[in-house]
Amino acid sequence: MTFIKLFDSELKIMDIVWDKEPVSAKEISLIAAETIGWNKNTTYTIIKKLMDKNALKRTEPNFICTSLVPKAEVRKAETQSLIDKLYNGSKKAFFASFIENDLSEDELEMLKKLIEKR
Repeated sequence: MTFIKLFDSELKIMDIVWDKEPVSAKEISLIAAETIGWNKNTTYTIIKKLMDKNALKRTEPNFICTSLVPKAEVRKAETQSLIDKLYNGSKKAFFASFIENDLSEDELEMLKKLIEKR
């Protein structure tokens, strides 16, 4: 599947959809108003952009929205894009930078266990 570049505003809407799907466009706009402070027109414009990108499908009746791209796939692609942009594609450099930040002992232990599983 081809990577679909999603902007921050689009990711906010997709997070609502992934969390609640199937969900009506009206409910998405109510959630976005409450959590992000967006008006209905802004939300509907972004829903339309997501439909144009084939990231979201809207069906009748009630403009029910469902995702066409899995959250895990978007996360993986966005992470790779970040690594490519900031670390010249080096996962080793990314990981080194990540663990050099202030991680708790619990977080370091959890990462160690994840690595050992592989």
